[in-house]
Amino acid sequence: MSRHALLSASSSHRWLACPPSAKLCEKYEDKGSEYAAEGTAAHTLCEYKLKTSLGISAENPIENLSFYNEEMESCADDYVSYISEILEKTKEVCSDPIVLIEQRLDFSKYVPEGFGTGDCVIVADDTLTVIDFKYGKGVEVSAEKNPQMLCYALGALELFDCLYDIEKIEMTIFQPRREHISTYTLSKDGLISWAENVLAPTAKLAFEGEGEFCAGEHCRFCKAKAECRKRAEYNLKMAKYDFAMPPTLDNIEISAILSKADELISWAGDIKEYALQRALCGEIFPGYKVVEGRSNRKYTSEDAVVQKVKEAGFDPYEHKVLGITAMTKLLGKTKFNELLSGLIHRPQGKPTLVPESDKREPMNTAIEDFKEE
Repeated sequence: MSRHALLSASSSHRWLACPPSAKLCEKYEDKGSEYAAEGTAAHTLCEYKLKTSLGISAENPIENLSFYNEEMESCADDYVSYISEILEKTKEVCSDPIVLIEQRLDFSKYVPEGFGTGDCVIVADDTLTVIDFKYGKGVEVSAEKNPQMLCYALGALELFDCLYDIEKIEMTIFQPRREHISTYTLSKDGLISWAENVLAPTAKLAFEGEGEFCAGEHCRFCKAKAECRKRAEYNLKMAKYDFAMPPTLDNIEISAILSKADELISWAGDIKEYALQRALCGEIFPGYKVVEGRSNRKYTSEDAVVQKVKEAGFDPYEHKVLGITAMTKLLGKTKFNELLSGLIHRPQGKPTLVPESDKREPMNTAIEDFKEE
């Protein structure tokens, strides 16, 4: 893209929740990150492989991909396989579906200067399919009511609504490193209703820098997250509990703390990182100083260490069975499943306390186990 959209689809989750944050973030430099660069490389590989699988001429980008490795290759192959499966099913009801790859999608009808890029768009008679590849593995991303996907769908609808009698839109997030595929289906009327009643009026506020600041889960994607006063006020409300030990709190109070604990921890971490970076630039924070942290010893040359230890008659190497991920890379998925599928099990995960909205089934508690007995 030649320019950055103020109200991009990728940041829509944030500016829909906190409209004035869009203008606020403009003053911050977009520093990017290794994760973003890695994701861009993965998308480039996916685009090449998908075009090649469809018989479209494309230049192999691998030698220029800084983050290329076997995992990225495998994820791209999985993505292409998934698209191929979708196309095969689509051809059962439509002989000539249209496939667009890395398509610029303009949804400026509802969002001022709004545009984005759809990884894969498939049009087949009455169904419009939008597929987004996510290379990240930290957070599982759901397609359900996902504003980024809804904006992409609006852009795709603008391209094809006059040519096809589209009735429904299928939006899918393909996230291979989490082994996660999420699909959300919405009628065309439902999509347009959301665009007119929610997206457009909020985007107007955001574009003009108006509306109310609102702190919440979306803050972690905001460039102003460390300095934002609204976020500070939101998290400092926790101070009324004086961080008393649980025995002095009832369960309702503890639940209130739990609902904000993750955001509070995230906010505190953002403040510490921001203060460190400013302190390294010479700013003073009363009562604090920058010191050198602890570090671990390292060999100056592993090759020299190996030689010295071998000369002394010892084995310098650690020998153990490869982990499942490394073994899969060694054998390849097909061979791995052929040889080891019967030797793999997934042990019970560590108990974790989560909100009731979490889709995972609840574990049996000690009280429930007692009742069953």
